[in-house]
Amino acid sequence: KKPLALFQTNLDHTITSTAVSHQSLLAYFWTIMVQIFSRITMMPVASLMATLVHQGALLASVQVTDAFTPSQYRPAAVKHIMSSPTTTTLFDASSSDIQGKLKAQMAKLQERDRSSADIAAKDLDVVYEDEHIVVINKPSGVLTVPGKDDNPSLNKVVFERFGCESNRMDKMVVHRLGMDTSGLVVFARTNSALRELNSLFRTRKVTRKYEALVCGHLAKDSGDIDLSLMRDYEYPPYMRVSTDEHQRALIGLDSGEVGKKLLESPKESMTKFEVISKEEMNGKKVTRLALTSISGRTHQLNVHCAAIGHPIVGDTVYGFGGEAAPNGGLEESDLPEDRASEALQKDIAEAVAGKPMCVHAKSISFDHPVTKEALSFDCAAPF
Repeated sequence: KKPLALFQTNLDHTITSTAVSHQSLLAYFWTIMVQIFSRITMMPVASLMATLVHQGALLASVQVTDAFTPSQYRPAAVKHIMSSPTTTTLFDASSSDIQGKLKAQMAKLQERDRSSADIAAKDLDVVYEDEHIVVINKPSGVLTVPGKDDNPSLNKVVFERFGCESNRMDKMVVHRLGMDTSGLVVFARTNSALRELNSLFRTRKVTRKYEALVCGHLAKDSGDIDLSLMRDYEYPPYMRVSTDEHQRALIGLDSGEVGKKLLESPKESMTKFEVISKEEMNGKKVTRLALTSISGRTHQLNVHCAAIGHPIVGDTVYGFGGEAAPNGGLEESDLPEDRASEALQKDIAEAVAGKPMCVHAKSISFDHPVTKEALSFDCAAPF
């Protein structure tokens, strides 16, 4: 509490004794310090900001000019992607609007989950099995877990066929793939395997690589996408690239009304990409990428690909005309020059309408949770 109080006192003194022209620099410095304090105190950024700012008056009066935009402090690989537009205007986030949007969208998602394909145990594509773990190649269109409505799922079928020590199918789950994502999923069969696999995933000792088709041709053959992610209050419950103005808009919101996840601090997110080939789909330019998720955030690959102007082919959420914010939440002017045009994205979206999204969990590597043997599995993409 003492450092927070001291920082607030010094900041108030600085602001009152500094020319108005310096407020942009102070606001950016203030944002950096809040993020540091957030990590130290384990408090959400929004809560800290609400504590430090007198009714949000400072931030409401500040415009961040391009002289002090955070883009110049970005890693070189993503320096062209700015986390704030040239001129920032605060967004109006109200609890009632957020609740209404979230309720409507969750109803859509629940309805969509009920369309999960029901596969038979004999049709499982088993990549590996022993007494401790099972590795399955999941098809697109199948939920990994059943959810509250007990929908058809891969988890249920794997449990029926292989069972587990605890005799509880939820105790087999250590990670998930989205319903539209195909590829490798690992399940635990014993309690010891479950504990160790959870530890391996939590400490990022599992390497997962994906293959995807994205709209347009990328100029670079490889690179890193280093963009922090946050929940999007404008399009809940989806994700977006975190920006300073969107964080500031959360000041004053009550977690009891909008949910704790919405007010969480931005999550550092890193995706490595490598071009496998530049191709055409129905005469339209697409690129086949190898993607490595370093941080493993929710919807990370989808948001990151959209944020560099190359959304995943068939992505009806983060792609063209999707349910989430376009361009991963960034403005068109913040995207790189090689971005896929809106016309190209539209043509591709129409060409693949009703078909599975083109992203596949191609490989996974980890040490066996019990024997400690190094394991690596690979399966070809279906597109």
